[in-house]
Amino acid sequence: MSMTVYGAPLSPFVRKVRLLLAEKGLDYQLEIVAPFHQPDWFFEISPLGRIPGFKDGDLALADSSVIGQYIEEQHPEAPTLYGQTAAEKARIRWLEKYADYELAPLTTFAIFLNRALNPTMGKACNEEAVQKALVEKLPKHFDYLEKALDGGDYLVGNRLSAADLAFACQLINMQHGRESLDAARWPGLAALQARLCQRDSIQAILPDECRILEKLLARAQATA
Repeated sequence: MSMTVYGAPLSPFVRKVRLLLAEKGLDYQLEIVAPFHQPDWFFEISPLGRIPGFKDGDLALADSSVIGQYIEEQHPEAPTLYGQTAAEKARIRWLEKYADYELAPLTTFAIFLNRALNPTMGKACNEEAVQKALVEKLPKHFDYLEKALDGGDYLVGNRLSAADLAFACQLINMQHGRESLDAARWPGLAALQARLCQRDSIQAILPDECRILEKLLARAQATA
């Protein structure tokens, strides 16, 4: 097994790489590296110290989208997760970036951080930041993605792609923060997320994530 993913399971970006590998049917090793205070050797893999890091033999990469595109090009066999035509490839990369750069600051770094992660570290939840994300900021992004879905089963080409997995990873963190999509307002996205969460790739890792959160919270409460 030559491929190693470095990072923490609750990171949506680490999760995305793991799901891409799982959907491709590729074996890999997960080596736990925390988001902060990484060991010195990790900076040789990820110079900015961000997770995930990735190695395939002697090749070291950082950034989940770069890693994902490498996996696709190195293993072009089906399923294709980055599109077949130039238009599909561009659309998938755009929507993947949209999830990573527009949703993540809200679903992960506002809702998940405050509702799920801060309590595990004995820190207070900034509920004002959570509500601002939920009420003021996220709706316009969900409106856009609902329109992009356009009644289809998946975001691009009506088949699973990296765009769907990037979206799912952010919604999972939102769900860890005890929030979910309003199915009445965004029925297509809610159905997409439900469909994605039933996939074997997600079902294989989600229970472990929930257990990790429970253990972290129990540990924080025991030391409070």
